[in-house]
Amino acid sequence: MAAVNVDGTPYRSIWYDIVSDSVQIIDQTLLPHHFEIKSLHSVADMVEAITTMQVRGAPLIGVAAAFGLYLSLRDDPQSKNKAMDSLRATRPTAVNLSWAMAAADKVLAPLRPSAQPEAALRFAMQLADEDVKTCEAIGEQGCEVLEKLWHSKADQTAPLNVLTHCNAGWLATVDWGTALSVLYKAQLKGIPLHVWVDETRPRNQGAFLTTWELQKQGIPNTLIADNTGGHLMQQGLVDVCLVGSDRTTASGDVCNKIGTYLKALAAADNKVPFYVALPISTIDFEIHDGVKEIPIEQRDGSEVLSISGLDESGTRRTVSLAHPEVSAGNYGFDVTPARLVTALITEKGVFTADRESIACLKER
Repeated sequence: MAAVNVDGTPYRSIWYDIVSDSVQIIDQTLLPHHFEIKSLHSVADMVEAITTMQVRGAPLIGVAAAFGLYLSLRDDPQSKNKAMDSLRATRPTAVNLSWAMAAADKVLAPLRPSAQPEAALRFAMQLADEDVKTCEAIGEQGCEVLEKLWHSKADQTAPLNVLTHCNAGWLATVDWGTALSVLYKAQLKGIPLHVWVDETRPRNQGAFLTTWELQKQGIPNTLIADNTGGHLMQQGLVDVCLVGSDRTTASGDVCNKIGTYLKALAAADNKVPFYVALPISTIDFEIHDGVKEIPIEQRDGSEVLSISGLDESGTRRTVSLAHPEVSAGNYGFDVTPARLVTALITEKGVFTADRESIACLKER
């Protein structure tokens, strides 16, 4: 079962096509205006797809890198180390990428080079299937959290108001998503929902991707400017914040799309629960201080200085937002300290964001 159907057809965000011996992706840079499938035929194609964010989201990046490794080994069975280095370098913050490469290396290292391409493809397809199961389990665990919150509302006729940031849905994983998987499962259980969707500047993943997903699923949602969330919380219009994670430390610090930290601060000030939905593979058990130890990706300033969309004629155009001589900083992520996180929703259950609970997760 796929979480999201597109015009009645179920899709994963990435898959292997045996006929063309290529990897198929949904080009996320064209959404929401155009839904297009792109074929990737080489590791260079995959590196470009990850770098330009045609595929994005921590869990999906890990799976995509595994498929990219296959494409490289198919063309050159001696290319494993070079390919892995190229893939690791595409996005430094999301830990799933390096985790997937380490797991692939463990499988491939004992094999002779001629056997590695087939094993790499088998590993990538297995990783994709496991991601689907993991994300569906995250949704089931988180659904119980939302159900309790909904039943605690004084007005049982009112929907549960959820605020989310960036895109932690089907498009950020192979299927189902992390934070949005929780919403999809809640919808299936009959919990009435309304979602406040942060636009998520500068790449507008909330505006372009999350609203598109929720509309396809029939979940009521309202797009808001990034700085609106605190006001909504003050007015009692947010019941819960629910976000994903690109890397979480062994102490519970959460690194996610830039702006997440500000939402967590506002939630703490207004006593709104702040949940993070993530697979255990997103936890970096080797680090403890997220602010000091997690590398924060800095992207090209052009993403801040311009924006793309459709003009009146339906043509996609990019326009400038600032004076040509203005320079821009473009930090891709920030870190929310564990003290601001109500709990972590994982495929193995809901855990507090602290060393003891996360140590238990590592043992699991």
